[in-house]
Amino acid sequence: MGEKDITEKMLADYNDVFADIVNVLMFKGKRVLDEFALENIKDKSQFKINKQIHEEERDIAKIIKGQNIRIALLGLEHQTDIDADEVFRVIAYDGVSYKSELLNNRKERYPVITLVLYFGQKRWNKAKSLYEALDISDEWKPYVNDYKINLFEISYLEPEQIQMFESDFKIVADYFVQMRINKNYVPSKETINHVDAVLKLMYVLTGNAEFEEMQNYQIEGGITNMYKTVGMFRAQGMIEAYYSMNVPVEDIAKKMNMDENEVKKIIDVLKLNKEEPPA
Repeated sequence: MGEKDITEKMLADYNDVFADIVNVLMFKGKRVLDEFALENIKDKSQFKINKQIHEEERDIAKIIKGQNIRIALLGLEHQTDIDADEVFRVIAYDGVSYKSELLNNRKERYPVITLVLYFGQKRWNKAKSLYEALDISDEWKPYVNDYKINLFEISYLEPEQIQMFESDFKIVADYFVQMRINKNYVPSKETINHVDAVLKLMYVLTGNAEFEEMQNYQIEGGITNMYKTVGMFRAQGMIEAYYSMNVPVEDIAKKMNMDENEVKKIIDVLKLNKEEPPA
């Protein structure tokens, strides 16, 4: 599994984020899914085609415990680019999951639900159902089962939908909506619970190196929201310039309108990052 795939999974794999995504996108903000009812499962299945073993694995798979309505398996697929074959990919994943249920010798049969999260700035213009993906004449269509995918265009969520999120996914979704509408990002003051996972996901999805570099300037107790994260990251560039010119800390603090202790913390991080690695 590639590093990009692993990174994309990190944030949504937290139960609070996973449940939040499901509740907002599927149930319009109603808290149907309890994060404490979720349990991680390995959704990896093998199947044989032309005598060769193939393996399918979902990005994230969890089972819902203790519910009479057996919605037992939820898989989230992350897409940053438009994939014309997404319908077929989802059918393949779901089919293999149901095949696994048949092979496990248990009587229970669980519904399989897959959510596709699309982060692109362009509208999704490819098929979202089997009927749309295939050229089927009217006389044959009644005998071909249609199959629809649950695809959500994150950049096109409405502001009221963004406000429904209660987890760190709100920060991610807000970024993509702002960039689509304004081509600019005003950082949110919403508290970040999973700072490292948010920054890694933002870097992977956007390709913006600033989000990767922000991870190197994590100051204990100093990063609590995206507003402060972005602000401190941008401030460190100016502080570094002043410090390289031997400007005293107290003068840097005045120029930057910052507390001296915050400036000292950033300078300590800059020094640490410039230290030579051990031989």
